[in-house]
Order: sequence, then structure tokens, then C-alpha cells
Amino acid sequence: MRAPMWSALPRRFALLTALIASAALAADREQNDVRILLLSEHPDNATHRVYVVGQVITSLRFEKPVDPSKTRLLGWEGRFEPLGVVGRKVILEPIRDLASDEGVPLLVTLADGTEVPFLLRPAGEGQRPDQQVNVFRDSESYGAMASVLDRMKKEVGLLREENERLRKEETSEDHALASLLVAGAVAQTPFTAEETVSSKDPDAEIVAVLFRGKGKAAVVFNVKNLHAERPWSVRRVHLTVPSTGRVRTAVFRSTAPEFTPGTSGVVAIVTDGSEFTEEGRLTNLFLEVYRHDGLRTAFMTLEHQLIGQ
Repeated sequence: MRAPMWSALPRRFALLTALIASAALAADREQNDVRILLLSEHPDNATHRVYVVGQVITSLRFEKPVDPSKTRLLGWEGRFEPLGVVGRKVILEPIRDLASDEGVPLLVTLADGTEVPFLLRPAGEGQRPDQQVNVFRDSESYGAMASVLDRMKKEVGLLREENERLRKEETSEDHALASLLVAGAVAQTPFTAEETVSSKDPDAEIVAVLFRGKGKAAVVFNVKNLHAERPWSVRRVHLTVPSTGRVRTAVFRSTAPEFTPGTSGVVAIVTDGSEFTEEGRLTNLFLEVYRHDGLRTAFMTLEHQLIGQ
């Protein structure tokens, strides 16, 4: 693999990885991404679809142990790693992304003889691949109800967090600055471009610009979506202190909620200088950017020199 274009950058601005969703990054998908499949809710759909992505593990979890001798993929050679069966779990890992018209049949047989057929398909436009699918035969079983309740609690928690974030955005100076950067009005901000790096992969061409500010730091991503079918967008930005893992605040703005195939857009991330303080001393921060499908598309060190102190 060709070395990243920014490998010779000064240490404080060196990206720790390419701005691509490569196989090495695929393992860093967000945790607790679980889909619940209730078989009793789909009596007329004998074959249940599971959506997969290349070099990312998908697991199916059942209420009862799985019979490994009677659980099999059909026509999987060259497209999947060997099937794994561990207790009540079936482990899948595509070697590559499936083509839009590809489908691989999977038959799972439980220890009691129950057969559950699946069809493994690539995620479609705007659809996230499955990380874990919990499969229940009866929607009123204890396990099914507990899983549904847990999912609802997480969804409520996420909605509360999103509402709180939106409320704060109404008067946030950092969001106003991010909006100016997205609009290209750098002259109206306290920022000065410090370094530019670029990368290209099958899904997107990305140019990242790091900005030094007066008590602020920023990164602007200029993105061109190269995918023929799927839109591209930023799902989440995560900022932490490397030594402790403590979360810091970073805000982002985008020219559009998502960039459709063939189009370009800008994403601006801004953080306040106060976020660079840990126990009374200045510290570097670790920035992670997750794209629409949950894959980490970039991560880099932001040194405290960027805030101009």
C-alpha cells in the first residue's frame, strides 16, 4: 500500500492515518450497534436479509445454541471468510464489498432443528450495514422484550442528547464560526490556515485543512463523494484527551446533511481553547470523525499550539 501523502508533515500536524475508511479502520465501528430481528413479525418473509460490508464482522445472535454442522453459507468462496459458529452466535466477514446485485444465502440451524434462512446483501443507498443482529422467534419472549426495551432506552437517550446539542447550537459561538468556515468566509473568523493534506479512496476524495486560531482550533474537510450510489456524510465527531480518554467538546457544520454521489461539500469542525486544558495544563487532543455508515474515516492529533497559546 502506498504511504500516506502526509507522512512527512511536521509532527504536530501529522495525521495518524489516511482519511479513508480502509479495512484497518473498519474494525473501529461504533459499539452497541445492534439490530433486533423478531421472526414472528415477518411470517410471510421466509428469508431474512442481513446487510454486510467488506472486511467488517457481522454477528447473528440467537436465543438457542447453533448447530455448526448444519449451518452453512452457499456459494461463499472468494467472497467470505470461513463461517464461524460459537455457541449461540454466527460470525460473518465478507472479504470484500458485495456488488449491488449480489446475494449470498445463509442457512442457520439451531440445536433443536429449527432452520432460519438469511440472504446476505450489501447495504443500499443511505442504509447502514449490520454489526450485530439479535434474532428472536417470539416477540413476547423475555429475551425479545428485554432487547426491545434496551433499544428503546438507548434511542430515547440519543434523542435527549441530540435535543440538548441542538439547543446549545442556537447560541454557540463555535457553531457560528463553523458556519463561516463552511461558507468559505475564513476572513471573518480568527483562523489562519496552517497545513493542508489530502487523500483519495474508492468512496471519497478528501482535502483537510488545519486552522490555527486565537483561542480556537479548527479543521475543514473538503469532500467529493466518488461512490456511484451511496451519499456521504459525517455522522459523529469525537474529541478526547489521549492520556485519559476524557471527552471534550467539538462542533461541526456541513454544507448539506449529506453529499450525493458525484457532488462535493465542506465539513468544518471547531473546538474552543478551553478544551485543551487538563488538570490546569495545556494538552493535545485526539480528533475522530465517523462517517454515515459508522466507519471512522479520519483521526488526528490536534496539538495545543493550534489555539495560538
